[in-house]
Amino acid sequence: MINIDGIEYLTASEAAELLGVKVTTVYAYASRGRIRSYRRGIKRERLYRRAEIEALLRLRPSDRENAADRLPPADTWIPYS
Repeated sequence: MINIDGIEYLTASEAAELLGVKVTTVYAYASRGRIRSYRRGIKRERLYRRAEIEALLRLRPSDRENAADRLPPADTWIPYS
């Protein structure tokens, strides 16, 4: 985990581990706009805000729950700023 100006960021592999998916899935989520990625330095490395990854986790339904039951109220969503 990387902390920049008080905001926690994860690498793609850390985000993938937290979500329980492959790194390529994290890249797909970013390319489809589900999460945002942030460039770090001049390298191709991308970072992901921990809060956004955790919000995505809360939105994903478990095997036993209905997706509508897990969707948090809109006023609790984290804006992309």
